[in-house]
Amino acid sequence: MGRTGGVPDKLERYRSKRDAQRTPEPVPDVSPPSSEGNAFVIQEHHARSLHWDLRLERDGVLVSWAVPKGLPADPGTNHLAVHTEDHPMEYLTFHGEIPKGEYGGGSMTVWDTGTYETEKWSDREVKFVLHGGRASGRFVLFQTRGKNWMIHRMDAPARDPFPPLDPMLPTSRAKPPRDASPYAFEFAWGGRRLLVPIDGGRTTAAREHPWLRDLAESFGSRTAVLDGELATLGGAEILLFYDLLYDDGRSLTGEPYTVRRAALEALELTGGHWQTAPSWPGEAEAVRRAAREQGLPGVVAKRMDSAYEAGPSKSWLFVPS
Repeated sequence: MGRTGGVPDKLERYRSKRDAQRTPEPVPDVSPPSSEGNAFVIQEHHARSLHWDLRLERDGVLVSWAVPKGLPADPGTNHLAVHTEDHPMEYLTFHGEIPKGEYGGGSMTVWDTGTYETEKWSDREVKFVLHGGRASGRFVLFQTRGKNWMIHRMDAPARDPFPPLDPMLPTSRAKPPRDASPYAFEFAWGGRRLLVPIDGGRTTAAREHPWLRDLAESFGSRTAVLDGELATLGGAEILLFYDLLYDDGRSLTGEPYTVRRAALEALELTGGHWQTAPSWPGEAEAVRRAAREQGLPGVVAKRMDSAYEAGPSKSWLFVPS
């Protein structure tokens, strides 16, 4: 149904892209009535490529933009926002699996929902204030060319800057510390150090290691900087993570090792190419003996009260096996 009472059907384009018999998405068969609501929804959409769909209620429909990197976290960075077709109001709560091969095929979840205030709305510029559970603040969408727009954050939220990507390095000594109780002991894997920054479901480390795209995408909109080591185990290359420098907008470099380690373990990082490296508080000789038996170069003793500091540090000690 293209028109009702001579009024253009705002969902005509939406319907033309979908088959109600093949997708679980809402496909209403009548033109939506006009409304004055101010709801919004942001959906995390794992389609051909990860993106977030921002939808603002306007005159009975959800005016929509696909934002590949999600909402910008600060005013210093603008993100691409691709203007898509208007969606029905039922999309405020839609989540599910759109079948492969259908338009937008992939998993969709509700990332946030709430209300918004309109400061300006024109064909080329939309200024608004979000009031959601996860997303809040002042934003502006502005058209650049055709369906391509940009989204800019107009206020500055409380978010720590990313730490410098310089690893903390152990100093060497011949024997473990006499008192092992202040230390956690980890294997020295003999691999190559790799820090992995994740932002907007993407990581620059994937340029060299494309398989890291899957890890970054699994983080969704969560920001992180992971510290680990590329090692060869059983003939396969695996990335072993043993520290977390940044988590969801907060720098952890000033926190003690125990806090960083607990936050890292809470991420439950397990995949075909990566996992969380084990750590044993206070167990110097047993870990050193296990390293020797496995042909590893040694162990690293890490003071459990130490902050993360770039470069060589006496808080981390390499002890050969």
